[in-house]
Amino acid sequence: MSGRVDVIGLGPGAEDLRCPRATLALAQATDLVGYVPYVERVVAEGGQRIHASDNREEIMRARLALQLAAEGARVAVVSSGDGGVFGMAAAVFEAMDHGEPGWRDLEVTVHPGVSAVLAAGARLGAPFGNDFCVMSLSDNLKPWSVILNRLECAARGGFAMAFYNPISRARPWQLGEALTLLRRHLPGHVPVIFARAVSRPEEAVAVTTLALARPEQADMRTLVIVGNAETRLIPRSGQDPWIYTPRSVGRERA
Repeated sequence: MSGRVDVIGLGPGAEDLRCPRATLALAQATDLVGYVPYVERVVAEGGQRIHASDNREEIMRARLALQLAAEGARVAVVSSGDGGVFGMAAAVFEAMDHGEPGWRDLEVTVHPGVSAVLAAGARLGAPFGNDFCVMSLSDNLKPWSVILNRLECAARGGFAMAFYNPISRARPWQLGEALTLLRRHLPGHVPVIFARAVSRPEEAVAVTTLALARPEQADMRTLVIVGNAETRLIPRSGQDPWIYTPRSVGRERA
């Protein structure tokens, strides 16, 4: 087959945080496939065909991309951040796994991108300097009971955490319930960061504690970071503090 699929992470927003390989693959594509707001972040080259669709249509988009590639197109499937972190890469392979046998012979490349969790962590310092985990609080594809179980395991295990999809109009209560659970296992002084649209003009970052964190500080564009009991703040005059999680656990530090 002459067609191919490139799964591309566009990065968190700023153009200079998009990886060069992703930029090259975008320029070489004949077709762009993705969620409407993400496709709108790409300046289409002359002749490129745009296939934009709504949220929650990931499998439909993936099947379209594979079918176009089977017909000879060079398809760029775009995601925000990294395509492999709650992005389109898994959807493409899921569609391939359950789709036309011939799709398995297509050339597929997943191009890494700078995910929101990495961009937000770098903006604040090093909150993920030790073991950490990344979770989506959306229960669209998994039961809420599974999310709560994973949250409790992460808190009991001493992981710093990052939450994608923390809240929406359809589920405004879930972040509050998650914070309530975490307060049962973590000290109130643990840092909590609400990082919205990091690297974009509308960026907004708020630093608080687990005891004071409020669900209304987040929206769907916010990444929520929760440290562990050892995560530390370095105050700075007139600026957000640096936040880091020490590299060692249970040992004396020089």
